[in-house]
Amino acid sequence: MKKVLVIGYVWPEPDSSAAGRHMMSIMRLYKKQGWQVEFASASQPTERMVDLLAEDISSHRIALNCDSFDIYVSDYQPDIVMFDRFITEEQFGWRVEKNCPNALKVIDTEDLHCLRNARHQAIKGDREFTQTDLFSDIAKREIAAILRSDISLVISDFEVELLVNTFKVDINLLHHLPFMLDLSQCPEKTNRFSNRQHFITVGNFRHAPNWDAVLCLQKIWPLIKAKIPAAELHIYGSYPPPKATALNNPKTGFLIKGWAENIFSVMEKSRVCLAPLRFGAGIKGKLLDAMMMQTPSITTSIGSEGMHQQEPWPGVVAVDFTEFAEAAVRLYNNEQEWLEAQSNANALLKARYDGRRSGTQLIEKISLVEKNLTQHRLNNFTGGMLKHHSMMSTQYMSQWIAEKNKKTHSN
Repeated sequence: MKKVLVIGYVWPEPDSSAAGRHMMSIMRLYKKQGWQVEFASASQPTERMVDLLAEDISSHRIALNCDSFDIYVSDYQPDIVMFDRFITEEQFGWRVEKNCPNALKVIDTEDLHCLRNARHQAIKGDREFTQTDLFSDIAKREIAAILRSDISLVISDFEVELLVNTFKVDINLLHHLPFMLDLSQCPEKTNRFSNRQHFITVGNFRHAPNWDAVLCLQKIWPLIKAKIPAAELHIYGSYPPPKATALNNPKTGFLIKGWAENIFSVMEKSRVCLAPLRFGAGIKGKLLDAMMMQTPSITTSIGSEGMHQQEPWPGVVAVDFTEFAEAAVRLYNNEQEWLEAQSNANALLKARYDGRRSGTQLIEKISLVEKNLTQHRLNNFTGGMLKHHSMMSTQYMSQWIAEKNKKTHSN
């Protein structure tokens, strides 16, 4: 039986974040192959973390900067190690390399952190996004982790192109893996136009692009409310901080709802989903949820990026706040336009998010690289160079901390 070790940045919360849902879909795919899967993380357990035992996935608590991981991974001897985001590869990749050199090393990037950070910096500076923003220290770290790994799972085809064309990463090190949906579980019919009301937006409040979108909606919502006085905006998301709950205003219909136990249920009751994202990366779980529930959406070019190409968007991609508000009002009031947008959702899901097809492609990619692992690594000279001792500052810093901790405990 093939053994897989997934090293998580956090414990997966599929009901709280798109990243948690994506992680679970990958691990479930591995389980379907008959593989043994164990999830390990140095983060603290959370109230909303998934019950891994119910998924027949074992779990293990690990520690940062501690030689105990060497003993653990050496005993487990995984055939495949998947790192959750580049940060986890930085922390544990060199230890895996030392103790399990023949294990296939995979990064689930979730999204390109360097791209998201670069766009955030430009927004904070109230200026255009530049290459200087992109070629940051975060980019150097993230690209180095990708090059040190055998396969990197990239959720957006836009990001695949960016890695290949801008950062010159070998395409053979990358695999495009969008959200994997079980389309047979998507409802063929949902609530009709007349049975839906109000607007909805969704997003974990700890994620900076989501909080920025809420602040943008504060500016957009009065424009919509002036045209549709009876409408409300329902804002759902995990972990709302006090600064978010303070925005709750029943008089204006700007309502902070917090965590939704069943996001699909509230999405299906809503008429239009709003996502005015000004920065970010990857593909957006909230917009995919809207498609699954056949709820048309208004978003930005950042929001729709990597989620469609030639396929019509199931709603409107707006260029500014005024167009965003006008499109929201029009889509909310015009049933014919709403129905057309709804039909686009079904077509887009079938074209790009068929989990059976993308799951098969991932397993084929893993099998191909495993069979040719020696040559695959020889072809990746830059990755081999980055594993050389002169480049391994993170390893030596970790070892220094581990030794320091030993001396502290002994005293």
